[in-house]
Amino acid sequence: MDARQRYDRATAALEPPFAILDLAAMRANAADLVRRAAGKPIRVASKSLRSRPLLERVLAMDGFQGVMAFTLPEALWLARHGCADVLVAYPTADRHALAELAGDAVAAGRVTVTVDSLAHLDFIEAAVEGVRPRAELRICLDIDAGYVALGGRFRAGALRSPIREPEQAADLAAAIAERRPGLRLAGLLAYEAQIAGVGDDAPGNALLTRAVRIMQACSARELIVRRGRVVNAVRRVADLEFVNGGGTGSIERTVREKAVTEVTAGSGLFHPRLFDFYRGFTGHPAALFALPVVRRPAPDIVTVLGGGYPASGAAGRSRLPQPYLPAGLRFSPDEGAGEVQTPLLGQAAEDLRIGDRVWFRHAKAGEMCERFDTLHLVDGDTLAGSVPTYRGEGKTFL
Repeated sequence: MDARQRYDRATAALEPPFAILDLAAMRANAADLVRRAAGKPIRVASKSLRSRPLLERVLAMDGFQGVMAFTLPEALWLARHGCADVLVAYPTADRHALAELAGDAVAAGRVTVTVDSLAHLDFIEAAVEGVRPRAELRICLDIDAGYVALGGRFRAGALRSPIREPEQAADLAAAIAERRPGLRLAGLLAYEAQIAGVGDDAPGNALLTRAVRIMQACSARELIVRRGRVVNAVRRVADLEFVNGGGTGSIERTVREKAVTEVTAGSGLFHPRLFDFYRGFTGHPAALFALPVVRRPAPDIVTVLGGGYPASGAAGRSRLPQPYLPAGLRFSPDEGAGEVQTPLLGQAAEDLRIGDRVWFRHAKAGEMCERFDTLHLVDGDTLAGSVPTYRGEGKTFL
């Protein structure tokens, strides 16, 4: 039985649109992530799953430890539901959430907030000034892991932290350790987006692929030295519980660095479309959504309900969902993925009838869960239950 037959059989009682998670595929992806991590713990990126029960399921697997959250309200919610280690990987400007964190000793012991400037420290202190009693807040430094060359004229990597050199990191660490009572430096974060989030095996453009591979090799060599120096400089000022790096696309490179104590992954569990284009690993598509055929404008064209679920990032074809099953369908160049309906072209459309399902993969991982309140769990060709997404629990953190 092929994948489409399995999914159709398992979900025969459901009415699309709906989303599924193939448990066997996710288990295989998780095992491969753990293999690539070579003994170092994997912190689960919540933005890539956006389902609390699913996070709990993954954290129960060997090799996974802690959550990387994307907002402080989300981290508070997870901590109050039993998650003992939540790193908010992006600076927060939420005064109410900071005051709430400082006033909750249990949550404050479980949640770490990220900063990259003195301005962040000032903002945090102002936000919690009136809280009594006030719990000590755990702080993580975010370090720029981007690759810079040609005297600064070339840059690859996310535009994140302004802290790049060991001296800058040590100065900020000293500002916390020596002049900010009530704040404690617990960790350091450096995410190499230009390696972890950029595929090095994209089809159809050999020149671009070669350029990406050269850039990533140069970046990895530069970063292993600079990140080590940054960590050593900060450790002379304060003890660090963790040094976090990497992502699904760079795990096996990042774990080789002695300075890194843990890596982060999340997208690799779902293996969305953008992660098809890496040489270092091959995943199994695990998260999909089904849309029903509602029109047949021509023999080789069908129209499905909905479908306009683009991913974040620079706009382009790579951010569109992928018509996955049956194979051979493509978007109309004039309409793309539509708000309420999406025409699909190709020979495979000839065998589809009104009410049939077309299975899609999202370009990214967790963003799909913002469209659905439930993930139906498929094991083999049977439905093995369901779990709510963040949306299904009434939470929309971004």
